[in-house]
Amino acid sequence: MTKVKLRIEVIAIGDCKNYNYGEEIDVKILHINSYYSSSSFYKNLYDNQIENGLDIDVFVPISSSVILNNSDLGKYTTVSVNHGKYDRILFFLKHNKIYKDIIRRFKIGEYSVIHAHSLFSNGYIAYKLKQEYGVPYIVAVRNTDVNVFFKYMVHLRKLGIQILQEADKVIFLSKSYRDFVIQKYVPEKFKKEIFNKAEIIPNGIDDFWFNNKGNIRNTPDKNNLKLLYVGAINKNKNIIITIKAIKILQNEGYNINFTVVGKVEDKSIFNQIKNLSFITYITPKPKEELINIYRANDIFIMPSKTETFGLVYAEAMSQGIPVIYTKGQGFDGQFEEGIVGYSVQHDSAEEIVERVKAILDDYKTISNNCINKVDKFDWDEIAKGYYSIYEDAL
Repeated sequence: MTKVKLRIEVIAIGDCKNYNYGEEIDVKILHINSYYSSSSFYKNLYDNQIENGLDIDVFVPISSSVILNNSDLGKYTTVSVNHGKYDRILFFLKHNKIYKDIIRRFKIGEYSVIHAHSLFSNGYIAYKLKQEYGVPYIVAVRNTDVNVFFKYMVHLRKLGIQILQEADKVIFLSKSYRDFVIQKYVPEKFKKEIFNKAEIIPNGIDDFWFNNKGNIRNTPDKNNLKLLYVGAINKNKNIIITIKAIKILQNEGYNINFTVVGKVEDKSIFNQIKNLSFITYITPKPKEELINIYRANDIFIMPSKTETFGLVYAEAMSQGIPVIYTKGQGFDGQFEEGIVGYSVQHDSAEEIVERVKAILDDYKTISNNCINKVDKFDWDEIAKGYYSIYEDAL
């Protein structure tokens, strides 16, 4: 087990073993992350923690119906098929199976902190482990927690509040998500308690984007304006409302090409856009090709109905591209309005039109801000934030 000094000087970057503050104690982190099998960006965090001296294990409970797309999840990772595809219908049946599996596979009492990567699914396991073994836990609140569990599973809301109360720290990806959850779902008598232990830590993007930052861009001509979307083609991503905004701009004299990059998940949406003369559709591309697509466009637009965070906003920023994102969702609140772009109501084509114009009015400044401020999403910076949170939990 690695000895790590927990009193961390957060302004420094380096091996935790070299810090000069605090008592040296054994630290071991157990991550519970049922999303890791399909969201490989977490590996950036885990690898960073290993490199900086933390002793970690990652537990990934999956259904028998899940097909692993990525086998390189790190030697620290245990992927366990411990429930069936129909178990998800009964929350407690599914999670009791997961709980029995985790205590069979790990010596829970050896861990200093448990890091649950979602509130309901992973957080419930951490909550039960704390009750049984007394290990403190931190818990992250995800899009699924807000827009599925809290919204539709009313019978589980009380449990969600209990998990928040018992957590030593609660992680939100943005201030907007924090404020929405606390105001809408947390009872008045618990609001201050939850707010005081809430921390804002965004997701990070791959080092590739920092190693290949774009240059400050010139203000584009309205007669040759290139808009971009990167992501899945489905109802939630709301491409149709962007199309409506583009048609308004076209009627006002703008000449626009809209590039859409991503996997077709909803053919009905794709059929509505594929034959439009101003749309260029591109199948999903690796980052080495995607970077050239970012650089060939002027403004990134993704007014998703719901969005935990949206890594593509940060990727676009790294190339100096201003972004338009959804008001009240995961990226909103990362920066003040007008710094790297603007938020919009997801159902307002007119507001998208106004925000496109506002970006063009101050394009070079916003583009410069994007490049200078994207470091917020560097995993080194994010990992330092987690070190401090683990310290507080202990």
